[in-house]
This record gives sequence, C-alpha cells and structure tokens, in this order.
Amino acid sequence: MNVIRFSDLCANGSAKGQRVFIRADLNVPQDVDGHITEDTRIRASVPCIQMALEAGAAVMVTSHLGRPTEGDFQPADSLAPVAKRLGELLGREVPVLSNWVDGVSVEPGQLVMLENCRVNKGEKKNAPELAHKLAALCDIFVHDAFGTAHRAEGTTYGIAQFAPIACAGPLLAAEIDAISKALANPKRPLAAIVAGSKVSTKLTILKSLANNVDQLIVGGGIANTFMLAAGLNIGKSLAEPDLLDQAKAVIEIMKARGAEVPIPTDVVTAKTFAADAVATVKKATEVADDDLILDIGPETAAKLAAQLKAAGTIVWNGPVGVFEFAAFENGTKVIAQAIAESSAFSIAGGGDTLAAIAKYGIEKQMGYISTGGGAFLEVLEGKTLPAFEILMKRAAG
Repeated sequence: MNVIRFSDLCANGSAKGQRVFIRADLNVPQDVDGHITEDTRIRASVPCIQMALEAGAAVMVTSHLGRPTEGDFQPADSLAPVAKRLGELLGREVPVLSNWVDGVSVEPGQLVMLENCRVNKGEKKNAPELAHKLAALCDIFVHDAFGTAHRAEGTTYGIAQFAPIACAGPLLAAEIDAISKALANPKRPLAAIVAGSKVSTKLTILKSLANNVDQLIVGGGIANTFMLAAGLNIGKSLAEPDLLDQAKAVIEIMKARGAEVPIPTDVVTAKTFAADAVATVKKATEVADDDLILDIGPETAAKLAAQLKAAGTIVWNGPVGVFEFAAFENGTKVIAQAIAESSAFSIAGGGDTLAAIAKYGIEKQMGYISTGGGAFLEVLEGKTLPAFEILMKRAAG
C-alpha cells in the first residue's frame, strides 16, 4: 500500500517550519467526573506529536471525544482532560483552542490542541465547505487515527483531499504494514480466528477470509451455528439457525480450496449463563437439549493450539468462549498461549480480543495489536478503508 509517510517527511526536513495538522484518536473513556480511566490512546499518539515537534513544525492536534452534537458544544465534550494528560506525558503545557475552523495561530515548535472536531458542523458528513477550511489550516495533514480510518469525515477524509500534503502518521503506517503483512502477503499457513456471538455480524468477514486463509477457526456463538450446520445438537446455546446455509457455504468454500473450518469435538456446557454455573465437559455429540455451550472443550483447544503453533500467520478477532467466567475461559486462554508461543506473525483486533490479550499478559508476544475496532473488522472484510484510499490517491499524485 503506497502512502506518503510522515516519518519520511520529518527525516528529509520537509516538515521544518510547516503547519502540521494531526488527526489523532484520543477518544478515551472517562468516569462521571470527567477523569480519564484508561489512557492507551493518548500514549499511542505521543510518538507522532513528538516527531512533528522535533522536526520543527507548528503542530495542531485534534480528535473526537464521545458523541457530541454538531454545533452544540457541551463541557462534557471538551478535550481539556485529554490535553492535560498529554501535557503530563510530553512534559509541556498543551493549550486547547475552541472555535478554530476559521484560523489557528501556532508557531514552529509550538503545540496546540484543537477542541473536539465532531462539534464542527459538517464533520460527520464531510461537508465540502468544512473540508476546504480544514485543509487551509495546514501545510501537511497527518492521519494517525486508525480507529477512525473506516469513516469518511471532515478530519479523516475531506482535509486529506485538499491539504497540500496528506500522509500517514506512525500509528497508521504501522497498521498498514501489519495488515499488508498478515493479509496481502502472508507467510503460510494463514490461520484466522473469528469468534463472537453472531454469525450475522461477521458473515462478510467469514466469506472474505474463506477465500484466503488455510484454517478458519470459529468460536463463541458463531461456532455454535457452524456446529448446527454440521448436524450437531447445540441444546439451547446461542446460535442463528436461519444462517445455516451461509455457514455451510463458508465450509464449502474452504473445502473446495483444500482448507477447513474445524468443528469442535468437545465443548464446555452449563445449564445457566452465570459465573458460578457448574461447568461440564462433553463430547460435541452428547450435548443435551437444555445445555448451553459456553466454551470449546480441552481436546478441541489442544487441537487448535497445535494448528496455531504450526501457522505462518495468525489473524485473531474474538475470544472462543465466555472467558470472563473462570469456568469457561480455558479455550480462550489456550488459544492465547498458543499464539504467544507460535513463531507466526500475529495480528489481533477488537475490544474483547484486546481484553483477552491483557488478561493473559501476552501483549509482548503478539506481532501486532490493532488499535481500531470497526476499522479492523472492515479490513478483514476485504474493504479498502476511506482513509487508506484517499492517502493512496494523494501519494499517487
């Protein structure tokens, strides 16, 4: 994927003295009093900002926060708490500017934060008038917010159309490189784990991956639907019986390519969905009508772990069981440990997946952890994200 990289512009001196507009993803969770409860995204934005400052640029950074109403700024929408935390990380004060669309005063070596960009009228629909105004603020636009790369908004797409230069920041560039390595030119065998409660939400992903991967491991409610498609009883487990034809179609696509969708041979069941429910390991052929399948069984987990350890590339989206409950976490834990021990290049994304990675402490063993939820899923679907599309267009001249 050919895009202009901000790191190259800084290295060759092109950013010196230039007005640099960085679109970061600083949408962090806050408590009722407005205190930031988790600052990963702010910390992840620091390298790009530091890169710009060290290059001698006049730096503006903005982000969305929450779901503000366009044209109606409320105190809860303010990026002030984010600016405070960013200032602590950078060791400098970060002033926050509001009503900035018609002009920003910032000198080389200075850094300002532009108030919540989603408050600007026309941001979400990428209004052309706003896009032109945003582009006029800068000499270089830097997209460094992968979590918003699937949205064509004013600060993610419009500004990139009209800014003198539009490029990818280090975070976005790392996502592009990891995605290319995992999907465009993977080391084989390529194994994908797609899990979650519903086939319907991941159907296009499953079909897209079925045409590319060597092993398609399904988990959670998705696995239950595939078990049903394979003629197994799943009791009262979460599934989508109306999508059996679609599940069978995915199995057939894989089979035609000499690949497979491994169907669980054993499962962990309970009579109720609760943390203290009694867990029972059963063969997949022995599930009772009143059983709930809440995890894959140890035999299945061991088989999948062996496949993952032999893989060349692993894509992971979704835990394979109710890993939040101790009695039903074994499948996800075994999968996580197998990925950690595998020599494969691994890329993971999605909120529940990141929670599992954190729970089992395997962050350092992962090849790449994607910062985008919806954007990561759309990449797996085989879509070209709007941000990638416009940056490639601008790089091509």
